[in-house]
Amino acid sequence: MDDIELKAKNYTADDIELLSEMEGVRKRPGMYIGSTNGTGLHHLIWEIVDNGVDEASNGYGSNIRVILHKDGSVSVEDEGRGIPVDIHKKTGIPAVQLIFTTLHSGGKFNTKAYNTSAGLHGVGATVTNALSEWIDITIYRDQKIYHLRFEDGGHLVTPLEVLGPTRKHGTLIRFKPDKRIFSTVDFKWDTVYSHLREEAFLLRGIRFTLSDERTKENAELYFENGLAQYVEVLTENKERIGENLHFIDDTSKVKMEISMQWCLKDYGENIYSYANSVRTHDGGTHETGLKLGITKAVNEWAITNNVIKESQKLDGVDIREGLTAVVAVKIPEDILEYEGQTKGKLGTPQATSLVSDFVYDALIHYLAEHKEFAIDLIKKCQASKSARDAARKAKEQARSGKTKKTEAIISDKLASAQSKDYKNNELFIVEGDSAGGSAKTGRDRLHQAILPLRGKPMNTDNVSLERMLQNQEYSTLVQTIGAGIGQDFDIEDAKYGKIIIMTDADTDGAHIQILLLTFFYNYMKPLITHGMVYIACPPLYRVYKKSDPSHKFIYAWDDASLEEAKKKIGPGYGINRYKGLGEMNADQLAATTMNKATRQLMQVKIDDPLIVEKRISDLMGSDVSKRRAWIEQNIVFNEKDAFAEEVKA
Repeated sequence: MDDIELKAKNYTADDIELLSEMEGVRKRPGMYIGSTNGTGLHHLIWEIVDNGVDEASNGYGSNIRVILHKDGSVSVEDEGRGIPVDIHKKTGIPAVQLIFTTLHSGGKFNTKAYNTSAGLHGVGATVTNALSEWIDITIYRDQKIYHLRFEDGGHLVTPLEVLGPTRKHGTLIRFKPDKRIFSTVDFKWDTVYSHLREEAFLLRGIRFTLSDERTKENAELYFENGLAQYVEVLTENKERIGENLHFIDDTSKVKMEISMQWCLKDYGENIYSYANSVRTHDGGTHETGLKLGITKAVNEWAITNNVIKESQKLDGVDIREGLTAVVAVKIPEDILEYEGQTKGKLGTPQATSLVSDFVYDALIHYLAEHKEFAIDLIKKCQASKSARDAARKAKEQARSGKTKKTEAIISDKLASAQSKDYKNNELFIVEGDSAGGSAKTGRDRLHQAILPLRGKPMNTDNVSLERMLQNQEYSTLVQTIGAGIGQDFDIEDAKYGKIIIMTDADTDGAHIQILLLTFFYNYMKPLITHGMVYIACPPLYRVYKKSDPSHKFIYAWDDASLEEAKKKIGPGYGINRYKGLGEMNADQLAATTMNKATRQLMQVKIDDPLIVEKRISDLMGSDVSKRRAWIEQNIVFNEKDAFAEEVKA
């Protein structure tokens, strides 16, 4: 072994690279903001907004202003106490400088500065600084204007200085993201607007203003009734049962606000939970408490009032069918716990009993005073139980092999995956028998299953469970996935880890995608919330060299990549334009949309429940006027194309 090989195999202290905290953030930004795409970019704003939210939540200031500037920078201003500027005793530097340059620094690790806080780890300001070209900090406190500035990823260029006197109080932070870090530095109005609107719903009495100097758009977001208005928006296009139930408890150590609305033709449950203004996507102890309290109150009222017998107790899933609820808790720092590093699940044990008792007391009193609503609610619960029992029996019959009709439907259309390792299996829902044949030939038989569709599936928005199950396409799909539907859906029973919608790249294909996504949203939403639904991205073009014996070619997915492919192939190129999946050979379809190493997939996610709920109800609902209004406002038509892909959302 020569000296070079020996040196390469030795692993010593000299190989350990010591990065400063700011350098560490720039080296691995995904650890702190999730990604360096648009999602991570906007996360920089949320980190700064959270500081203003924490001030407002604790009673300091009631206005937060966000401006998207023409130069690509963003400013966030609050009316809080202003970031401390005095010298930190242990480090000997101003507190504000420490906060913007040191991870895990700030006033959110105890209850001295904040009773409750959205920030838990103390990394937000530092991360935004580290990932910015520059950041300018202006502080109004103690009747003085303080200022400091960092550039090039957190290097101090203007130490803390006093600019003059003021009567204002608060903090103004303006920063410009570093284009060397992010794949895009274009802030989106819709993304920022949606996030601030969500914050405004959660913070009763706090006013958010958003301005965009690029487009001259302005918005003011203020909701005096908080979560009640949040739920009203979520259910505005649905047939409601009774009124919106809105309960608030500001008296206990854990502050609680809950809003609930049951809807008649809604066959799932929609629960959105928050802890200290942070969305807990994976639920947690506060959601558990909400469910326990609701189940106990409804059953107790029904039994006490002789609507049902003790032996006929309703299951929680039947009670929550058609329920849209938002639960928000504010928990002091000394008992605040999350499960995992992303704050996606609340772990504070006390929240379970506190929320459960609160919901039970509030709901049992409401039911006692609104008997007609209580009767209507229990009728819906009983109908849910009957439908669920019928669905369960059908599922058991299918598993036992007693239902020949179901077996025939599946065996006739489905090319199954051979593996029983369900989490690694993939189900391709393919448009048309022709494309289905190519997909079956080009698939990985061990882990990939193919289910061809025959024609367009029905629109399932506002369709009853019974009618949906009468549709052969959906009945087959339900049996194929094997995890049930609606409240009976159990994601652990799913026979596939990925559900991939594979349609033609045209308007008919897009329509089928929307119809299938509407079905999954209404009847199998956990597939979407767990990131298991994808859309395949087949190429539109294949550019090849006509005279090249090696058959050199490049796939292109849009007109921009088509032009790039032409340049790379050079003179004498030819173009295959794929009008549909059926025009692709099995090996071409496999290479571009099925091979895990070379394919492109889009994951379907729900970033903003308000936008998703409204978009589905507007576009897929029965109200034609709302669908027409959205199209007229968001779609640009021209004479040449008839349908141009210019949409605002």
